[in-house]
Amino acid sequence: MGRPSIKNEDQYDALVEKGYSKEKAARIANTANAGKKGGNASNYEDRTKEELYDQAKEPDIKGRSKMNKEELIQALRNN
Repeated sequence: MGRPSIKNEDQYDALVEKGYSKEKAARIANTANAGKKGGNASNYEDRTKEELYDQAKEPDIKGRSKMNKEELIQALRNN
């Protein structure tokens, strides 16, 4: 299976280089506003473990209760 069509190739490549999964990078790079700065959400690193845990509930990240802060950040970025 080939690589899916990507609207913003530069953004896709940058996200993959940062460690995002190919699927997540493609979803982001294919949004209508791909490449534009988003909202004013704080960086994951600035959030508490509890805040990250609560955010990980929404996409139902498996194993989140046993993850430390760094693992939660990685899971959220790759989901």
